[in-house]
Amino acid sequence: MTHAKVLRWLRTVVVALYIFCLLSQWEGRVISAWLPIICGSSFLLSEYLHPTYRPIFSRLSPSPSNAAAALVHLPLCLPHASDNNTSGIRLINLVMVTMTSVTLGDVRVVRSVDVQSYVGLKPSTARKSVSLLRRTETRPLMVVRASKEGDISVKSSGLSIEESEAAAVAGNFPDPPPPWRPSAPKGTPNVKPLPLTRRPRRNRKSPTLRDAFQETNLSASNLVLPLFIHEGEEDVPIGAMPGCYRLGWRHGLLEEVYKARDVGVNSIVLFPKIPDALKVCMFIQVSTIFFIFKYEVCCTFLFIQSQAGDEAFNDNGLVPRAIRLLKDKYPDIVIYTDVALDPYSSDGHDGIVREDGVIMNDETVHQLCKQAVSQARAGADVVSPSDMMDGRVSAIRAALDAEGFQEVSIMSYTAKYASSFYGPFREALDSNPRFGDKKTYQMNPANYREALVETEADEVEGADILLVKPAMPYLDVVRLLRDNSALPIAAYQVSGEYSMIKAGGALKMVDEEKVMMESLLCIRRAGADIILTYFARQAASVLCGMKSK
Repeated sequence: MTHAKVLRWLRTVVVALYIFCLLSQWEGRVISAWLPIICGSSFLLSEYLHPTYRPIFSRLSPSPSNAAAALVHLPLCLPHASDNNTSGIRLINLVMVTMTSVTLGDVRVVRSVDVQSYVGLKPSTARKSVSLLRRTETRPLMVVRASKEGDISVKSSGLSIEESEAAAVAGNFPDPPPPWRPSAPKGTPNVKPLPLTRRPRRNRKSPTLRDAFQETNLSASNLVLPLFIHEGEEDVPIGAMPGCYRLGWRHGLLEEVYKARDVGVNSIVLFPKIPDALKVCMFIQVSTIFFIFKYEVCCTFLFIQSQAGDEAFNDNGLVPRAIRLLKDKYPDIVIYTDVALDPYSSDGHDGIVREDGVIMNDETVHQLCKQAVSQARAGADVVSPSDMMDGRVSAIRAALDAEGFQEVSIMSYTAKYASSFYGPFREALDSNPRFGDKKTYQMNPANYREALVETEADEVEGADILLVKPAMPYLDVVRLLRDNSALPIAAYQVSGEYSMIKAGGALKMVDEEKVMMESLLCIRRAGADIILTYFARQAASVLCGMKSK
């Protein structure tokens, strides 16, 4: 028999075995020996067979030179103790993965293999789809290349270590490049150096030295993002605050928090836009009338008092619902809340108003305690009384402790000034005072030492964090609190500060990003541990190397 006839005969046998193995589904009829026969035969003969058949066997055989990619379903019989047939053999589909054009290290998962009590592949009479997933490469967020690759290419001398050392001893080493000395502009006078023993500029001469000696640092963990929420589904832009929105409490809020967490901001503070129908008049009228009408006046008084900010401590109100939703989605997020009555009042004031326009202090504090407890019950981490009522910190602390919320912190608005920088914020919440102003309970912008009085009172009453509002116009007050208290200091970069920087950037009068980062760094330098700022997400994006949006 000639060599050609032998090859044709072997070719016929191998093709027959291959087809037989692919088509055979007789349980217990095929043995596992077919697999090495086919693979070995196809490996030996694939180089000699006709080119028409060669790709068929190349897909079966693991050739080192040819990385063929094939997922071949082959019948294979394996014994199993739980089989019911007499032979103890069941037919399964074996997934054979040969070498691919990508190394086998890239093959991470072969899906659709369901393993319960089996060792190895689970027997199955039904053919399942199989997917091959390539390894997902981890990509760094940012790659910084400090030098060019050409900088490391220096011509080799070809000398061994001993020869190089001998040449150095003899002074025959290659000359390094000459030191770089920049030339002065033409016409610069030649003067004698000043006899200075200390030149502070020496520590500022390069970015590396400046970074090494930087005293104040800013990170995303220092930032708290204020968020406005409302009952609707759509996000409503705030005209006076470009880039800020009243967020739908379910969809927009979750999306904004997701984006903030993505750049490292994990602390937020919530401010609600309450529907006008739920806002109440907290104006209490007391009149001198005849005895016959006293009961009617008394009933009217009690009715108004019961409606004085009830929505503020409604456990199913907008803020408690938003807190529960956020804690369900992001359990590790830190939620600050605003404790004040102005968002819930039709007159825009932070407390209950007497008929002569006076804000009633103790009655307001009573309502604030119920509001703080309601927020803590929903899952708030830090309650933040911003009303500036006297004694509210101690009353809220006692109310929280009585309800079992000893772990809930209080961030007191210690030095909240009656500032003109709040305008855009009040537009966002529709909380402008309908009459008068807030100067009887917020601090005078001209006062400095008064902040110490508020600081001492809040510390004694049990505040955990002290806040200054606004921030940049009152950096001296931030430093005053920092120097006189061991408690953490917060500063609120308010809506007016935010809108000024945005407007300057939009008009190309300043570089918005640089001014934003400088302003936040200045607040940190003054002594603030945390900063409440509408720039939180944008600034964090810059800090992590992403382009701010």
